[in-house]
Amino acid sequence: MKKLLEHAEPGDTVVVWRVDRLGRSLIDVLNTVNLLRARGIHVRSVSDGIDPATSTGRLMLNMLATLAEYERELIVERVNAGIAAARQSGTRFGRPLSDPAVIADKLAIAADARAKGRTAEDAARLVGWSRATLYRHQHAVAGRESATV
Repeated sequence: MKKLLEHAEPGDTVVVWRVDRLGRSLIDVLNTVNLLRARGIHVRSVSDGIDPATSTGRLMLNMLATLAEYERELIVERVNAGIAAARQSGTRFGRPLSDPAVIADKLAIAADARAKGRTAEDAARLVGWSRATLYRHQHAVAGRESATV
């Protein structure tokens, strides 16, 4: 979209499949159409048959953009309601929690490798982690130990 706005010149026609593709919200669509029209660039919508150069076209543009925004908001509401219902029925989202015993074993293996002179990256790779994951788990263990002392 940014490239389109940079390269379009007066007299060009921007053709879109549907008018709601010109922005993420009603305001974005209207601002984009107004910006293009102010620069002398024509806008055409293929599936909607909208021509913002006419007053009827602008009316239809506003109506369809409003309906498109309403539809997007309904979709968001439905998705959020589905997530809430799934959580209520016990569904957990995200990565499954790691077994603390497995983490402790991997930390011991990595600590042993570090004691033998291997780099943190090598030690982490040895247990199937990235260096950042190794450091994160070491930091978490250190934080738990300092909290219990």
